[in-house]
Parts: sequence; C-alpha cells; structure tokens
Amino acid sequence: MEASLRLPSSFLPTQPNQTLTLTRTHTVPNFPISYPSRRCRLPVIRAAISRTKKEETVDSVKNQLESCHLLAGIRFKGFTVKQFQELRRSLPDSAHLLVAKNTLVGKAIEGTQWELLRPCMKGMNAWLFVHTEEIPEALKPYRSFQREKKLEENDFVGGVFEGKFYGPEEFRFLETMPSRAEIYAKLLGSLQSPSIGIIGTLQAPARELVMVLKAYVQKLEEESNGVASNA
Repeated sequence: MEASLRLPSSFLPTQPNQTLTLTRTHTVPNFPISYPSRRCRLPVIRAAISRTKKEETVDSVKNQLESCHLLAGIRFKGFTVKQFQELRRSLPDSAHLLVAKNTLVGKAIEGTQWELLRPCMKGMNAWLFVHTEEIPEALKPYRSFQREKKLEENDFVGGVFEGKFYGPEEFRFLETMPSRAEIYAKLLGSLQSPSIGIIGTLQAPARELVMVLKAYVQKLEEESNGVASNA
C-alpha cells in the first residue's frame, strides 16, 4: 500500500539543484490490533457427576444395611491407604468396611433403626457392616489391627445392634457376647440334666419343643447381658 505526503509550498526547494532531505525523527511501532474473541461456554457437568456419585454412595450404604446385624463406626483420621487396604483384607467375608461422608450415611439411615448412630457422626469415620450374628468374630480383626498398628485413638465411635445403640465403652459386651453355637451348646448341656424333665420335653409336640428352646435361649442371653452390665 502506497502513502502520499503533501508538504506546504514553503518546504519545497526554491533552487533547481536544491534537494529536500527528510529525516525520520520518530517511528510509531506497528502494534498488532487484537479483537476480543468470544469464549464458547461448555455445559457444566461437574455438579451432575458429583450428584451421581453421592447418590451411588447412599444406595451402596442402603444395600449394605439390608442384611446387616451390626453397623459400627470407626474413627478413620490418620489412616494411610496401605493400612486401610490391610485392614480390609483382614476382615471376614461377613464384614464390609466402607469410607463415606457422615452426611451421606446419615441420609441412608434416615428413618431406620440405624439412625441411633447420628450422635457419633463427627469427624472422619469408616463404617463397618456386619452381616452375621457372630459379632465377636467380625470385631476381633479390627481390635488386633488396632493393637498391632498402635492406633489407640482410632477406636469405635459407636454401633447399633438389634435396635440398641452401643457407645465406645460398651463395645466390650459386643466383643465378648457368646456365639449362637455356644448358646446352643449350653442349652444342650442343660437338656441333658434330669432336672428339667428332658423325656417329657422331647415327647411334647414339635411346636411346644421349639417354644421351650426359644425361651431357654432368651434366658441365657438375658443372663449374658446381666453379666456384661455388671462387668
């Protein structure tokens, strides 16, 4: 592109051999002109993903509760990933350990017997779901792990068993309660005693025999509860 320069007549040479010299005294830099570009807005999907993940966690907790006999919280702060994996491997197949936010677990247990756990939903917790009546066998691996790793502060924060809340100081009862096999063994030993009229009991109709057995099992459990309360 050509540019023309017009000068006043007073600047033009007056003599034939006279030349006009132009001196550049200032140069204007040629800055590129940029125009603001329109930013294309992408759809926000992070919130949707987060919501889906939360819903999956709540559903997972609800599924675990369907066949759960005991739900217990364990203080999780300070655990390493390696320790957590090691603890999971030490648990029996009847127990499942899950790390989830208190708010999500609280939402899953809302309106159920497990809602008694709300007072201990503080800080970071791992949740132990026990799917067997053999409670001591499910709790024993964590106690061994706790002693081995010297994690005294990472104790049970609470648990619910058969609709009753157990605080940390009451877990001794859960860890020492007799198993069903032990109860039935005691029952069998008592049935062999002539003092309860074993012959007459065995000759009774099946329904009455079942009622007698259930009543005796309940008596043994009540005695076991009384011993634990006095301990």
